[in-house]
Amino acid sequence: MTAAELLRDRRVAPSILAADFARIGDQVRDVMDAGARVIHVDVMDGHFVPPISIGSSIVEALRDQVHDAGGWLDVHLMIDRPERHVADFARAGADSITVHLEATPHVHYAVKSVHEAGCRAGVAITPSTPVEALAAVAVDIDIALCMTVNPGWGGQPFIPETLPKVGRIRELVPEHVAIEVDGGSELDTAPACAEAGGKGSYVLRALGLGDERIYTALRFGIGRFNDAAEIDAVVDALAEAVETARGRASAVPR
Repeated sequence: MTAAELLRDRRVAPSILAADFARIGDQVRDVMDAGARVIHVDVMDGHFVPPISIGSSIVEALRDQVHDAGGWLDVHLMIDRPERHVADFARAGADSITVHLEATPHVHYAVKSVHEAGCRAGVAITPSTPVEALAAVAVDIDIALCMTVNPGWGGQPFIPETLPKVGRIRELVPEHVAIEVDGGSELDTAPACAEAGGKGSYVLRALGLGDERIYTALRFGIGRFNDAAEIDAVVDALAEAVETARGRASAVPR
């Protein structure tokens, strides 16, 4: 996948935060076989957000698998002072790296570090941060990420008051900048996000598939899907792939 395609086409991008980490390689393969090309990687440090998730070693472990399949590793750093860790994730194989505006006093430097490392740069804002805070970096970024839940936990409900922010971001940033809407979207709210933002990627709620936690958080973006029916078709394909993985897992002796 080229950068131009990432920033132009609407796609489904599973988040590995929702994966069973004992079978993460198999699950990434299954969702990519189902058509996903952007794999979203949520990184949490226990400081900027309370949970701790993963580090650059997971990106490195998935790099060849994702890139050989024509995929893109989209890293979302929910960590304090992200500029200190950009180089590690870039070396590990990240294609795009998004930092939080609230996580560093040196956002320009962080964005510059991402570009110098050879990656596309994104800046994220939480639900309580005003859109206007992005103005100072709007011309420097490739991705603007609008959180529609509070960062740190999966499965939160969509915050409806954040929806108007998507449209305001679209008005603020240059046309080439992709908009990501991250958190709590479902099939009834995701099309509204797409309509508000025009182009970008939008997160759908996790598909819960039982106690084994074999499920996928779905992200869709620029240009590929135009209505809920088309989104449904991709959700069904990914759900089928994950159910297949679940069936294989249940057949493995414990």
